[in-house]
Amino acid sequence: MSAELMIYETQFFGFTPQTCMMRVYLAFQDHLFHMMLVIEEVVLKKLKSMHDTKLTPSSIRRSSEKFLAYTRNHFHQLFGKMEQMLLQVVLSIPENVLLPEHKCQEQYHYTASEFEKLQEEVRHLEHRVKGEISAQQALKTELEEQKATQEQLKRILQWFDGLDNVCRVHGASNLKESFVFLKGNATKLQTVMQEVEDKSKKLHTK
Repeated sequence: MSAELMIYETQFFGFTPQTCMMRVYLAFQDHLFHMMLVIEEVVLKKLKSMHDTKLTPSSIRRSSEKFLAYTRNHFHQLFGKMEQMLLQVVLSIPENVLLPEHKCQEQYHYTASEFEKLQEEVRHLEHRVKGEISAQQALKTELEEQKATQEQLKRILQWFDGLDNVCRVHGASNLKESFVFLKGNATKLQTVMQEVEDKSKKLHTK
């Protein structure tokens, strides 16, 4: 059997030409063996009707085996030539023929150097795409940080609005006066706490 790989033919036929030839070879061997069994059975029946003592079933079997071996040997020799002819003429695709799915190669034909240049361009584009993805990821992270900062700033402004409302209730007209008001209240609160602590110590010493 031919050991040459026929990849293009396999793609077209859906099976390897060598596999096809092997099946033909095995099928012929099977039919040859079956045919010899049928012939031997017919000869044995004729032998019984002729009552010939010179021919025995064992001698007929030996003759059948010799003829089978002879036929197989000659078929094997002839099959090699038949296989070569079928693989070259019937089961082969000429080099100038393209499969339907490869017709685009007629329009877009590239040399090895041109193909290498295309691969380099593809690698360059892949590098750019990866860079764009990284930049988008960094921008997304920055936007999330800005969103968190805006939320924090919003809470601070709400706190200032509440503080301003409280100070207005107590007579402070602007933010500066509000801080003066808060500082004064904080000082008063510290003084009261200190007085409470001093009185507490005096009560414990008595």
